[in-house]
Amino acid sequence: MSAETPSEPGGTRIDSTPEAAERRKAARANRVRKGLLIVNTGNGKGKTTAALGILLRAWGRDLRVGGIQFLKNENANYGELRALERMGITLTPMGDGFTWTSRDLDETQAKALHGWETARAKIVSGDYDVFLLDEFTYVLHFGWLDTHDVIAWIREHKPPMLHLIITGRDAPQALIDAADLVTEMREVKHPFRDQGLKAQPGIEF
Repeated sequence: MSAETPSEPGGTRIDSTPEAAERRKAARANRVRKGLLIVNTGNGKGKTTAALGILLRAWGRDLRVGGIQFLKNENANYGELRALERMGITLTPMGDGFTWTSRDLDETQAKALHGWETARAKIVSGDYDVFLLDEFTYVLHFGWLDTHDVIAWIREHKPPMLHLIITGRDAPQALIDAADLVTEMREVKHPFRDQGLKAQPGIEF
């Protein structure tokens, strides 16, 4: 197809452009690899789900994967945790089940900070190729950790080939600037907001 072929709705093309072809050619020629800092943020559903997709893909490539969930209750037993356990993947909830009406934010903060201590040890351990910090943006957004200090630590201590994924709403701009890959989930429709439907197994948990 020629470069003049019109775009599909939403801007998706069914052909390629000379510029895109040149970028692909250059990328194939560039054999340099690096561990990425990946951020999934935004108000829409799917941030953790997308991160879990990366873990699944990496596991299928025999990469060593794991992670920490910063706010989900340490006794959580969600569907993704059940599935990952069967696969031999450890994704550890270390929170207190924080909700927007939590009455004990001091406890929530303490658990989150302990989660960061644990995460740092795991990141530098050399035991992982892909590691997930789920809901970690909230720890930064609420000021429980200084974003610039966290970024500096990651730059200094993250193994060069480790892919580190961070999820959650309200990602600080400094984190977005430091990341290699950033995706923003935008809520268009939601069954709870639009239809009053409660969370359902296999979809939300």
